[in-house]
Amino acid sequence: QVQLVESGGRLVQAGGSLRLSCAASGRTFSSYALGWFRQAPGKEREFVATISRSAGSTNYADSVKGRFTISRDNAKNTVYLQMNSLKPEDTAVYYCAARRQSFTINPYEYDHWGQGTQVTVSS
Repeated sequence: QVQLVESGGRLVQAGGSLRLSCAASGRTFSSYALGWFRQAPGKEREFVATISRSAGSTNYADSVKGRFTISRDNAKNTVYLQMNSLKPEDTAVYYCAARRQSFTINPYEYDHWGQGTQVTVSS
């Protein structure tokens, strides 16, 4: 079992940057693929980025490719989402998620979720 706690969300101006963190409990963090997802008001939860257990592979939604970077530090049990060139349409609650199998962009295939952190980008 792994528990996830996100942090780092806040209000930022368009064009700015933020780094989200997701700290995980447990001793088997490196055995989990991790993902970041987001949900805006009135919209479904959508895929943002995912990273493999070894950090050797990543995948990004087209809407964030080139602006966001996912990374992980298995020694610190933490996954990060560096967000640059933020746009108002990036406004959402951001969630991290974990699964023991290989990484995937499908949120329904993740078993563990954090409580979310709010990111608001003003124009």
